[in-house]
Amino acid sequence: MAPLTSDPTALPTPQPDLRVHVVGAGPVGLMLTALLQSIDGCSVHLYEKRREYTRTRMVQLAPYLVADSVESYRTDAIDGDSVEAIFDPPELDQGLAFRQSIPAELNTLLRNWALGFCPLNAIERSLSDLIDARGQTGLVRTAGVVSADDAVAMLEPGDVLIDSTGSRSLLRDHLVPGEVDEDANTVKIRLEYALVITFLYGRRYDCNEYCKYYKNIENVDYKFIPMVHRTHYDGSVSHVTGIVNISAEDYEAMPPRVDGVWLRANFPGVAQSMDRFIDKIKQETNGEILGDLDVVRIPLDLYRARNATSRLWLTAGRSDHPFGCSPVFLAGDSAIGSPYFQSISLGFECSMFLAGLLAQRDMPLREKLDRYELYIYKQWLRVYMRSKMIKHNKDLFESLDDPLALLEKLHIY
Repeated sequence: MAPLTSDPTALPTPQPDLRVHVVGAGPVGLMLTALLQSIDGCSVHLYEKRREYTRTRMVQLAPYLVADSVESYRTDAIDGDSVEAIFDPPELDQGLAFRQSIPAELNTLLRNWALGFCPLNAIERSLSDLIDARGQTGLVRTAGVVSADDAVAMLEPGDVLIDSTGSRSLLRDHLVPGEVDEDANTVKIRLEYALVITFLYGRRYDCNEYCKYYKNIENVDYKFIPMVHRTHYDGSVSHVTGIVNISAEDYEAMPPRVDGVWLRANFPGVAQSMDRFIDKIKQETNGEILGDLDVVRIPLDLYRARNATSRLWLTAGRSDHPFGCSPVFLAGDSAIGSPYFQSISLGFECSMFLAGLLAQRDMPLREKLDRYELYIYKQWLRVYMRSKMIKHNKDLFESLDDPLALLEKLHIY
């Protein structure tokens, strides 16, 4: 507690300006910048590799981002119980309180995005336009590639550096003093290999768990599993996205991105499973596929940074290095990545928490680092349990027509 002054008319000592460097201008970096702009005395320098937003994939924000009560925050059918078990009530209350302090124009954007689907680049453009429209003098935007050495060199004592550069984080492997080593600060779990297949369908199309099963009955080796509540409608056109589990050998034999023509010529088994699924959709709704399949092969990885801040540099007393004097935070996919739900929601969630921490100017630095580390770890537990449950349910789903295989995957008592 600060000492009391003997002069009741004395003005408080002005706090020093908060200088923040945000590296990476994807949705999380832009969200952080928009949040930090609202903090009195905070100046933000945003470093962006490009100012053109070209990613058009459809995303939908999780409802918990705009929750106005603890009950609505934990209504998710998959991880609602996990949230209640992992987070203490005061933590959830603090998060909700910060949401209520978000500027109205930013809060309106969040609520609109949570209503349905929109292209990722539309979110990025909206945030970028909002940042520029405020016209604040405390903001600098620099276009260009920033290296790890550049990030270290830009820091002055007391500056804050936030890495929001995504899954291939610029600084994650530099947060442990010593030689740069990915294994020293990254936990990675490979859940499976998959094809992410997207197509446009000329009718409104809905899918649930029953639909997934009955449309895959004849598919033995490959099953197309569309995302429930992840179908976007543009008038009468449906944007359908799903995954097909493949082997490591299949993965190695495929280019990173192919179309339906290539798939039918080189992996007819996968193509036939898709065609059967699509034919059954057509029988129900009398629609047609518009264009071709868009097929991307990916490893489905679950990962986290063991250290989401530069706390080890501070603990080691390394005042000879900028990370020992200036705190570094990982945000978004730089800190945690999950394959089964869109990590943009988790990135926004962590951005709100981090901005709320930085706004508490009288909180000691070590406490901020510790609180952010604990928060990220709890979010990791939430993501881990969610992802493992989804993976297990997928494994069960793929064995429904083989009782012996199904029983092998069940762990009862």
